[in-house]
Amino acid sequence: MLPKRTQVAIIGAGPSGLLLGQLLHNAGIDNVIVERRSGDYVLSRIRAGVLEQTTADLLDEAGVGTRMRREGLLHDGIELAFGGARHRIDLCGLTGKHVVIYGQTEVTHDLMDARRAFGGITAYEAADVQPHGFDTATPSITWRQEGHTRTLACEFIAGCDGYHGVSRASIPASSITSYEREYPFGWLGILADTPPVSHELIYSNHERGFALCSMRSPTRTRYYVQCSLEDRVEQWSDEAFWDELRRRLDPEAAESIVIGPSIEKSIAPLRSFVGEPMRFGRLLLAGDAAHIVPPTGAKGLNLAASDVRFLARALIEHFMDRSDAGIDGYSDTCLRRVWKAERFSWWFTSLTHRFPDTGAIGRKLQRAELDYLVGSKAASTAMAENYVGLPFEDTTYNSPFA
Repeated sequence: MLPKRTQVAIIGAGPSGLLLGQLLHNAGIDNVIVERRSGDYVLSRIRAGVLEQTTADLLDEAGVGTRMRREGLLHDGIELAFGGARHRIDLCGLTGKHVVIYGQTEVTHDLMDARRAFGGITAYEAADVQPHGFDTATPSITWRQEGHTRTLACEFIAGCDGYHGVSRASIPASSITSYEREYPFGWLGILADTPPVSHELIYSNHERGFALCSMRSPTRTRYYVQCSLEDRVEQWSDEAFWDELRRRLDPEAAESIVIGPSIEKSIAPLRSFVGEPMRFGRLLLAGDAAHIVPPTGAKGLNLAASDVRFLARALIEHFMDRSDAGIDGYSDTCLRRVWKAERFSWWFTSLTHRFPDTGAIGRKLQRAELDYLVGSKAASTAMAENYVGLPFEDTTYNSPFA
C-alpha cells in the first residue's frame, strides 16, 4: 500500500537510490523509491564492475555486502600495457588498499533483495515523475501509474535518477552551473562468457587506440576498444572485435586470450560533466544526476556511493539530531571529492587514449608520461591512491589556499 507521505522520497531505483534507501531504513527513516522503469529493466543494465574499498565497506555497513565478499574478486593491482609490454601498478603494496570486482548489476540485485526483505516500498513503472515544491518546506512528487495520478508528500527529495533523469531537469537553468566535456571517441564493449586473459585488469595504450581487458567473474569477461563516435554496433561482428582487441594488446595477452560469442555489445560515448551545486532547497542530487566521469578511472558507481554516504549521514543528522549542518554542507562536501575524481578520470583517459588532434608530439608525450609513471614510485603511488579511492577524510580539510 503506497503511503501518502514519507520522510524521504527517492527518485530512481538504481544502485544509488537503493543504497540510500537501505541506509535510511537502517537508521529508522521512512523512504519511498519511485522508478520510471521496471525492476527487470533496471537489473538488465550492464554497467561498472570495479568497487573501491570505501564502496565495498559502505555496502557492508548497509548490510548488503555478504554476497559481494563471497563472490567478488579482490584485486591488489592493475596492469598498464604500452610499447609491447605490461607494467604492474601494485595498488595494495603502494596504498595498503585494494579494489573488488563485482558487477553493478549484482550490487543492484543485492540491494533489491534487501529492500524486499524489509518491506521497503518501490513504485516501479512510474510515468511522468515530477518533483514539486522543493524550494519550500512542503515538497512532494507526483507520477502516473495504472491510469491514476499519485502524489507523495515528503520532507526531502533525493534525485538519484541519472544524467537523463527528471531531477536535475526540474531545476531552473539559472540555478545550476554545468561543466562538460565530450570526448572525440567512444568505447565499444562486449560481455562474453570466457575466462579473463589476466587475473588483473589490463589498460592498453596502443597506436590503434585504447583497449581494456576487464572481467565480472572467473568465467565472464568485459572487454573494450576505443572506437569512433560514428561507429555503430551493427558494423562490428564478434570476429572483427576480437581481431581488433588482439591487435591492441601485448603479444603474450594477444596469444592467450580466449574468445567466444558476445552476450552483450554496445557503444558508449565518453564525457566529463559536473552540475553545481548539488542541493536546491529540499532537493538533493546524487550520482549521475549531478556528475558523469569517463569510465577509464572506474569512478562512476564509486562517486555515486560516496554521494549517498554523505547524503544518508546528512539526512540522519537532520531527523535524529535536528541539525541541518550536514544538509547545508552536502553539496560542497560532495563536490570536493567529485572534482578530484573528475581530474583523475580525465587524466587517465588522456594518458591511455589516442586523440585525433594531438599528433606525433602528443604520442611522444604520452609515452614519456607512461615511462615516468611506471618508473617512479611517487608517480605510481599517486595513481594507486586515486584508483583505489581517496579516503573520505580527504574531503574535509580546509586548504589555506582556498
